[in-house]
Amino acid sequence: MVRIAKPIARVSTLCIHLQTAEERGSFKINKEEHLSPILGTQSLLESGAKAQLNQFDDDDWRKAQEPALLKLIASELGIETKQIANFELGLFDIQPASLGGIQSEFLNSARLDNLATCFVALESIVDYSKSEDLADDDMISLIALFDHEEIGSQSTHGAGSPVMAEAVKRITSAFCDVVNVEAHSSAVRRSFVMSVDQAHAVHPNYASKHEKSHGPKMNAGVVLKTNQNQRYATNGVTGFIAREIGRKANTPMQEFVVRSDCPCGTTIGPIISSNTGIRTVDLGMPQLSMHSCREVMGIADLSHGLSIFGSFFKNFNEIDESLEG
Repeated sequence: MVRIAKPIARVSTLCIHLQTAEERGSFKINKEEHLSPILGTQSLLESGAKAQLNQFDDDDWRKAQEPALLKLIASELGIETKQIANFELGLFDIQPASLGGIQSEFLNSARLDNLATCFVALESIVDYSKSEDLADDDMISLIALFDHEEIGSQSTHGAGSPVMAEAVKRITSAFCDVVNVEAHSSAVRRSFVMSVDQAHAVHPNYASKHEKSHGPKMNAGVVLKTNQNQRYATNGVTGFIAREIGRKANTPMQEFVVRSDCPCGTTIGPIISSNTGIRTVDLGMPQLSMHSCREVMGIADLSHGLSIFGSFFKNFNEIDESLEG
């Protein structure tokens, strides 16, 4: 993997002076025609990189790529361009994260959805692995970070793949000398998944987009998401467990349901729940501008997220056993 930490490409919008009033009002983008990134002027690209590439390279794939880009990637990796067999290229905003707000209470950054919760999950399980509570824990704790959530999760390493179900089977098999169907079924029924994806904070300029009694605020706690159409996996039991986890952490939690006249987004929670049969709850830290190049969330909610995860690893077994009575 290589990260080129400089702005090598830019997708430029059309200036308003070259748009009609109707075009300015509608702001419609043709994904095929209007989103091509600009790498450089053709004359410089042709006079520069092409002259330096191996003219005897007979690989058809490499011949179809922009030579200057191949040369840059090879330089970053310390290899020859002819050693590049293929790549998966992704463009991203390279502007660093920054604090914002008059009290520096907000985090402005790209890809908070969903790197913020990936960060919190990783930090939490590392912290728990060092705690004294781990010695007395008879549960197996893990985090799973899936790819391709924004495009449907249907890939070999997305949440729609068998990865999660297979992980539970392999873990169960590690504790059994032979394949034990009952042990696996029992492990599934005792397991619990916290599906944690960023949540929509109420926008002060568009407050009517939220249900009036369910407007999560930034810096006010992790959000418990519920949807009766199962766009979120939360149900009565898993929602109660999540609230108890928050209560034991002495951490505030908020509730979110979408307006009845609005569509509802979804998460990997229902996918994992239906694929594995494991109880699942959907949570998230509130933010604004989701899916924009630059998103914003509250700094305090990172701490709230760490507290919720830490309490989950520490207290879930006790809470779950209290329900069995």
